[in-house]
Amino acid sequence: MSEKTRRATIYLDTELHRALRLKAADTEYTISELVNEAVRESLSEDADDLAVFDERAHEPSLTFEAVVKDLRRRGRL
Repeated sequence: MSEKTRRATIYLDTELHRALRLKAADTEYTISELVNEAVRESLSEDADDLAVFDERAHEPSLTFEAVVKDLRRRGRL
């Protein structure tokens, strides 16, 4: 293991652990590598979502009624 890794104890559902073991054997990746990649991807998605929220933070807020009125005006409702 490299010096940039940390040991952690996690508890997985039995079926999830079995699926990870099978995928690791099939792909020649370790369970740790698969878990690291899944966590990295999940955190990346969260970061993308937060970036979009920041970009839209200064957009004007619309009331529910205003949205419904606009949808009706455009024939969408």
